[in-house]
Amino acid sequence: MASRKSKKTWLIVAILIIAVGAIVGIAVNRSSGSPSSTAFNISTWDETSLSTLEGTPLVLNFWSISCPWCKKQLPYLENAAQQSEGEIKVVAINVGESASRIQSFFGDYEPTMIVASDRNREAFVDYCRAYNNTKGYIPFTLFVDSEGIVQHVKIGAFQSEAELWDTLHNVFGITIPQTP
Repeated sequence: MASRKSKKTWLIVAILIIAVGAIVGIAVNRSSGSPSSTAFNISTWDETSLSTLEGTPLVLNFWSISCPWCKKQLPYLENAAQQSEGEIKVVAINVGESASRIQSFFGDYEPTMIVASDRNREAFVDYCRAYNNTKGYIPFTLFVDSEGIVQHVKIGAFQSEAELWDTLHNVFGITIPQTP
């Protein structure tokens, strides 16, 4: 039981670190000029900055528990994270919900993808402005190359897991095998 509480406490701390890191990253990005030269400085729960993953493509997905399309595509993103074997990193950034609600949503499941929180929605709003999501739709997914440059933006849900794989191949030139 102590181990379970320890994992939950660690997850809550991790989500808070990521949220703060996202806000700091946005501030850095604003001062760097062009959104196309954006380097994402979001910290993970092990206090690693995503900017240290240079050479690894990133999929940043803004989502919400209350969004049925977001929940439908989370398994697609999780499968990509699991099957990529390090070729990509998937970061699922929850918009506007508390760490406890996010933790409750995942329950005992420990996702392979990195789960982050943007409780105050500041990072989400800034990314929406920078990447033409003027209505603030979710899910909202950014495909960031190994140099930290956004190569593709997807506003709305992937209609299928195959669509996600096709996008990963078209944007990054990588192929991740689909599960039958």
